[in-house]
Amino acid sequence: MVFNAAPGELFVVRNVANLVPPYLPDGEPHGTSAAIEFAVRALKVAQIVVMGHAMCGGIAALLDGAPAETPDFVGPWVRVAEPALRRVMTVPAGQRHDACERESVRLSLANLLTFPWIETPVRRGDLKLHGCFFDIRSGILESLGDDGSFNAIAD
Repeated sequence: MVFNAAPGELFVVRNVANLVPPYLPDGEPHGTSAAIEFAVRALKVAQIVVMGHAMCGGIAALLDGAPAETPDFVGPWVRVAEPALRRVMTVPAGQRHDACERESVRLSLANLLTFPWIETPVRRGDLKLHGCFFDIRSGILESLGDDGSFNAIAD
């Protein structure tokens, strides 16, 4: 709905905290990495959008610890974003959640570039990476600019 796309126009991967892990081909199951590989290598997508959102429960789990009801997978998964958390620790506590939501988008974009079959086509200009942030409270969609800041996208 956010991108006004018809069914089949987008290959969508959703996960807790909208994270992309670093490249780790260790023979273990990696659902997000498998989906990205399929999209890039088999479907030949031309653009990848990493979109975070306000009030993210996954980022809350990173900041406050995983809910007690989720002892098996949530904690280890959100730790993928620990570098983002470390980068926002100087932000006042009341703004840290919002800052970490946006910083995790930047981290996921950096993690995408650890995949050799993403880094090479990005460098050649054949694949574009985009960062977005959707504030579900206001309905404002922001795009990550070349300067590293998020700015509202005009209607």
